[in-house]
Amino acid sequence: MNFFYRQFQKINSEPIDISNMFWSWIGSFLGIIAIAFFHKNFLDDDNLVLVLSSFGASAVLVYGAVNSTLAQPKNLIGGHLISAIVGVISYKIFASNLYLAAAIAVSTSIIIMQLTLTLHPPGGATALIAVIGNEQIHELGFFYIFIPVLSGAIILFLIAFVINNIPKNRTYPTSYKQFLKKYYKKMKRKKL
Repeated sequence: MNFFYRQFQKINSEPIDISNMFWSWIGSFLGIIAIAFFHKNFLDDDNLVLVLSSFGASAVLVYGAVNSTLAQPKNLIGGHLISAIVGVISYKIFASNLYLAAAIAVSTSIIIMQLTLTLHPPGGATALIAVIGNEQIHELGFFYIFIPVLSGAIILFLIAFVINNIPKNRTYPTSYKQFLKKYYKKMKRKKL
């Protein structure tokens, strides 16, 4: 068991402690339940089809790997938006050949995310869902970009910003951590 624990420590970017795991659980719970609540009550999505599976993968990053470059707001929101746009366009152009549409959606979204420095792995799933999703997803057309994709990404970000900044050992986003360091240095100088 110790062998596996040491291997996990080598690849994990976050400290392995009870507090970190607790806040990861709280954040992901609140993020997903907020998306589900929003979609069910404001969008009449009774069977929660608009709670995209890619949001579950995003929750892993923004609550469980808060220091990862892939979890930062630019990547979270930009990656999902770019992928949603590419996915919808791919479906509209290649709807008669879903194999081709799916492959083009995912691979093109990856390239565009790389070019725009917004790589977010769940974005690939967002593009794929636009192509292989059910009729409710396809009927949304370009609205898919805004609801559920943009609304869900923003909900995840807002909850991550609040929850990940409650404990002293976590700060999200990393640019906010840098801002806080500068702010506290400035405050210390004023006190002296």
